[in-house]
Amino acid sequence: MADFELAMVEFPADDPERARAFWEGVLGATLDVRTDNEGAGWQTHEGTPSIGVHKRGAGPGDSFSLPYFAVADLASALARVESLGGSVVHPGDRWAICKDSEGSPFGLALDAPEPPCSAAATPS
Repeated sequence: MADFELAMVEFPADDPERARAFWEGVLGATLDVRTDNEGAGWQTHEGTPSIGVHKRGAGPGDSFSLPYFAVADLASALARVESLGGSVVHPGDRWAICKDSEGSPFGLALDAPEPPCSAAATPS
């Protein structure tokens, strides 16, 4: 896998069941329940990038979609982001939320994206 390969896009939803039905219909794929986190969440495991849906207020973003990029070495990727003028707003061991040089948020995930639906970090 190449570093910074788009791996997942996560969408916040006021009605996660409605959003799940929408994305399943659009993608023709099943979104599996994610029970590893607080808050309702689903994620495709078919194809790349994966699509995730979480209850608004339970994920890293309330009003924006959040792309996640897979990386082989999270520490090196975070250093690269910072060296290029970006910032790390929520560091972690397997995933992190960053902002680019213009303040747009994005996520980095080690190998496979598994961002928690209950992340407390909301880029401002």
